[in-house]
Amino acid sequence: MATEIMVQVALLILSLLIIYYIYHFSKQNLPKLPTQTRTTFQIDRHLAEATRLLNRAKSTPDKSKSQTAAKHALTEAQMAISLNPRDPKPHILKANILEFMGHQSSALTSLDSALRQPRVKALAARERGELLVKRAELKLSVNKRRRVDSAVEDLKEAVKLSEGGCDYKIYYLLSECYEFKGLREEAKKWAIKEALKVGPRAGPVRIRPS
Repeated sequence: MATEIMVQVALLILSLLIIYYIYHFSKQNLPKLPTQTRTTFQIDRHLAEATRLLNRAKSTPDKSKSQTAAKHALTEAQMAISLNPRDPKPHILKANILEFMGHQSSALTSLDSALRQPRVKALAARERGELLVKRAELKLSVNKRRRVDSAVEDLKEAVKLSEGGCDYKIYYLLSECYEFKGLREEAKKWAIKEALKVGPRAGPVRIRPS
Protein backbone atom coordinates (compact mmCIF):
# COMPACT_ATOMS: atom_id res chain seq x y z
CA MET A 1 0.00 0.00 0.00
CA ALA A 2 2.76 2.40 0.98
CA THR A 3 4.64 1.50 -2.22
CA GLU A 4 1.63 2.35 -4.39
CA ILE A 5 1.23 5.71 -2.67
CA MET A 6 4.91 6.51 -3.22
CA VAL A 7 4.62 5.58 -6.91
CA GLN A 8 1.54 7.80 -7.31
CA VAL A 9 3.31 10.71 -5.57
CA ALA A 10 6.34 10.23 -7.83
CA LEU A 11 4.15 10.19 -10.93
CA LEU A 12 2.37 13.34 -9.73
CA ILE A 13 5.67 15.12 -9.15
CA LEU A 14 6.90 14.00 -12.57
CA SER A 15 3.71 15.24 -14.22
CA LEU A 16 4.02 18.60 -12.49
CA LEU A 17 7.63 18.90 -13.63
CA ILE A 18 6.64 18.12 -17.22
CA ILE A 19 3.82 20.68 -17.13
CA TYR A 20 6.19 23.29 -15.65
CA TYR A 21 8.82 22.58 -18.28
CA ILE A 22 6.32 22.84 -21.17
CA TYR A 23 4.86 26.09 -19.78
CA HIS A 24 8.28 27.62 -19.12
CA PHE A 25 9.66 26.61 -22.54
CA SER A 26 6.66 27.94 -24.45
CA LYS A 27 6.70 31.20 -22.50
CA GLN A 28 10.39 31.78 -23.23
CA ASN A 29 10.46 30.81 -26.90
CA LEU A 30 7.13 30.60 -28.65
CA PRO A 31 5.95 34.22 -28.33
CA LYS A 32 9.14 35.70 -29.79
CA LEU A 33 8.30 35.39 -33.46
CA PRO A 34 4.72 36.72 -33.23
CA THR A 35 5.92 39.66 -31.09
CA GLN A 36 8.62 40.57 -33.62
CA THR A 37 6.11 40.28 -36.44
CA ARG A 38 3.67 42.56 -34.65
CA THR A 39 6.39 45.10 -33.96
CA THR A 40 7.52 45.12 -37.58
CA PHE A 41 3.93 45.57 -38.72
CA GLN A 42 3.42 48.48 -36.32
CA ILE A 43 6.65 50.17 -37.46
CA ASP A 44 5.67 49.84 -41.13
CA ARG A 45 2.21 51.21 -40.36
CA HIS A 46 3.64 54.27 -38.58
CA LEU A 47 6.14 54.87 -41.39
CA ALA A 48 3.44 54.59 -44.05
CA GLU A 49 1.23 57.02 -42.18
CA ALA A 50 4.11 59.45 -41.61
CA THR A 51 4.97 59.34 -45.32
CA ARG A 52 1.34 59.93 -46.29
CA LEU A 53 1.06 62.90 -43.93
CA LEU A 54 4.35 64.37 -45.16
CA ASN A 55 3.16 64.13 -48.77
CA ARG A 56 -0.07 65.82 -47.76
CA ALA A 57 1.89 68.58 -46.02
CA LYS A 58 3.98 69.16 -49.13
CA SER A 59 0.95 69.35 -51.39
CA THR A 60 -1.19 71.56 -49.13
CA PRO A 61 -1.00 75.25 -50.10
CA ASP A 62 -2.39 76.41 -46.75
CA LYS A 63 0.69 76.88 -44.55
CA SER A 64 -1.14 76.28 -41.28
CA LYS A 65 -2.71 73.01 -42.47
CA SER A 66 0.57 71.98 -44.02
CA GLN A 67 2.44 72.44 -40.74
CA THR A 68 -0.27 70.56 -38.85
CA ALA A 69 0.04 67.59 -41.20
CA ALA A 70 3.84 67.71 -40.83
CA LYS A 71 3.55 67.69 -37.03
CA HIS A 72 1.32 64.62 -37.18
CA ALA A 73 3.83 62.99 -39.53
CA LEU A 74 6.58 63.75 -37.04
CA THR A 75 4.58 62.06 -34.27
CA GLU A 76 4.15 58.93 -36.39
CA ALA A 77 7.87 58.82 -37.18
CA GLN A 78 8.72 59.21 -33.51
CA MET A 79 6.39 56.33 -32.60
CA ALA A 80 8.20 54.13 -35.12
CA ILE A 81 11.52 55.11 -33.54
CA SER A 82 10.25 54.23 -30.06
CA LEU A 83 9.33 50.73 -31.28
CA ASN A 84 12.78 50.08 -32.72
CA PRO A 85 15.45 52.74 -32.11
CA ARG A 86 18.01 50.65 -34.02
CA ASP A 87 16.12 50.93 -37.33
CA PRO A 88 17.55 53.79 -39.46
CA LYS A 89 14.42 54.27 -41.62
CA PRO A 90 12.33 56.16 -39.02
CA HIS A 91 15.29 58.46 -38.28
CA ILE A 92 15.68 59.23 -41.99
CA LEU A 93 11.99 59.97 -42.39
CA LYS A 94 12.06 62.12 -39.26
CA ALA A 95 14.94 64.12 -40.76
CA ASN A 96 12.95 64.68 -43.97
CA ILE A 97 9.94 65.90 -41.99
CA LEU A 98 12.03 68.23 -39.84
CA GLU A 99 13.78 69.66 -42.89
CA PHE A 100 10.42 70.34 -44.52
CA MET A 101 9.29 72.11 -41.35
CA GLY A 102 12.37 74.32 -41.53
CA HIS A 103 14.22 72.75 -38.60
CA GLN A 104 17.54 72.05 -40.32
CA SER A 105 19.55 71.61 -37.10
CA SER A 106 17.12 68.99 -35.77
CA ALA A 107 17.03 67.30 -39.18
CA LEU A 108 20.82 67.11 -39.08
CA THR A 109 20.66 65.47 -35.66
CA SER A 110 18.26 62.83 -36.98
CA LEU A 111 20.54 62.08 -39.93
CA ASP A 112 23.45 61.77 -37.53
CA SER A 113 21.41 59.15 -35.66
CA ALA A 114 20.61 57.24 -38.86
CA LEU A 115 24.31 57.16 -39.84
CA ARG A 116 25.49 56.08 -36.40
CA GLN A 117 26.43 52.51 -35.50
CA PRO A 118 24.76 50.05 -35.38
CA ARG A 119 21.91 51.57 -37.44
CA VAL A 120 24.11 52.37 -40.45
CA LYS A 121 24.81 48.64 -40.93
CA ALA A 122 21.23 48.18 -42.12
CA LEU A 123 21.79 50.59 -45.03
CA ALA A 124 23.15 49.68 -48.45
CA ALA A 125 26.25 51.49 -49.67
CA ARG A 126 24.29 53.65 -52.10
CA GLU A 127 21.79 54.59 -49.38
CA ARG A 128 24.64 55.62 -47.09
CA GLY A 129 26.13 57.71 -49.88
CA GLU A 130 22.83 59.52 -50.48
CA LEU A 131 22.44 60.23 -46.77
CA LEU A 132 25.98 61.56 -46.54
CA VAL A 133 25.24 63.99 -49.38
CA LYS A 134 22.06 65.13 -47.65
CA ARG A 135 23.92 65.51 -44.36
CA ALA A 136 26.65 67.56 -46.04
CA GLU A 137 24.00 69.79 -47.59
CA LEU A 138 22.37 70.33 -44.19
CA LYS A 139 25.74 71.05 -42.58
CA LEU A 140 26.41 73.75 -45.13
CA SER A 141 22.96 75.28 -44.61
CA VAL A 142 23.18 75.22 -40.81
CA ASN A 143 26.70 76.55 -40.33
CA LYS A 144 28.94 76.55 -43.39
CA ARG A 145 31.90 78.20 -41.70
CA ARG A 146 32.07 75.72 -38.84
CA ARG A 147 31.00 72.59 -40.70
CA VAL A 148 32.58 72.94 -44.15
CA ASP A 149 35.46 70.54 -43.40
CA SER A 150 33.04 67.96 -42.03
CA ALA A 151 30.83 68.38 -45.09
CA VAL A 152 33.83 67.76 -47.37
CA GLU A 153 34.56 64.50 -45.54
CA ASP A 154 30.95 63.36 -45.98
CA LEU A 155 31.02 64.18 -49.69
CA LYS A 156 34.33 62.41 -50.28
CA GLU A 157 32.98 59.32 -48.53
CA ALA A 158 29.84 59.54 -50.67
CA VAL A 159 32.00 59.51 -53.81
CA LYS A 160 33.68 56.28 -52.62
CA LEU A 161 30.38 54.62 -51.78
CA SER A 162 28.82 55.55 -55.12
CA GLU A 163 31.47 53.59 -57.05
CA GLY A 164 31.22 55.95 -59.99
CA GLY A 165 27.43 56.17 -59.96
CA CYS A 166 26.99 59.35 -57.92
CA ASP A 167 25.22 62.34 -59.37
CA TYR A 168 26.41 65.85 -60.16
CA LYS A 169 25.14 67.24 -56.87
CA ILE A 170 28.06 65.71 -54.97
CA TYR A 171 30.60 67.43 -57.17
CA TYR A 172 28.79 70.72 -57.13
CA LEU A 173 28.65 70.71 -53.33
CA LEU A 174 32.33 69.77 -53.14
CA SER A 175 33.29 72.58 -55.47
CA GLU A 176 31.17 74.95 -53.36
CA CYS A 177 33.05 73.82 -50.24
CA TYR A 178 36.45 74.35 -51.85
CA GLU A 179 35.40 77.74 -53.15
CA PHE A 180 34.23 78.76 -49.67
CA LYS A 181 37.61 77.70 -48.26
CA GLY A 182 39.29 80.06 -50.72
CA LEU A 183 40.44 77.32 -53.09
CA ARG A 184 38.57 78.64 -56.11
CA GLU A 185 40.86 77.23 -58.80
CA GLU A 186 40.88 73.85 -57.11
CA ALA A 187 37.08 74.02 -56.89
CA LYS A 188 36.76 74.77 -60.59
CA LYS A 189 39.15 72.01 -61.63
CA TRP A 190 37.44 69.51 -59.34
CA ALA A 191 33.94 70.39 -60.54
CA ILE A 192 34.84 70.19 -64.24
CA LYS A 193 36.89 67.02 -63.90
CA GLU A 194 34.36 65.12 -61.84
CA ALA A 195 31.33 66.40 -63.74
CA LEU A 196 32.87 65.01 -66.92
CA LYS A 197 33.16 61.64 -65.21
CA VAL A 198 29.45 61.67 -64.50
CA GLY A 199 28.75 62.18 -68.19
CA PRO A 200 25.65 63.55 -69.94
CA ARG A 201 23.66 63.53 -66.69
CA ALA A 202 25.73 66.39 -65.38
CA GLY A 203 24.41 69.88 -65.79
CA PRO A 204 26.55 72.97 -66.34
CA VAL A 205 29.39 73.52 -63.91
CA ARG A 206 28.22 76.42 -61.79
CA ILE A 207 31.15 78.24 -60.21
CA ARG A 208 30.09 81.66 -59.05
CA PRO A 209 32.09 84.58 -60.45
CA SER A 210 34.61 86.25 -58.16
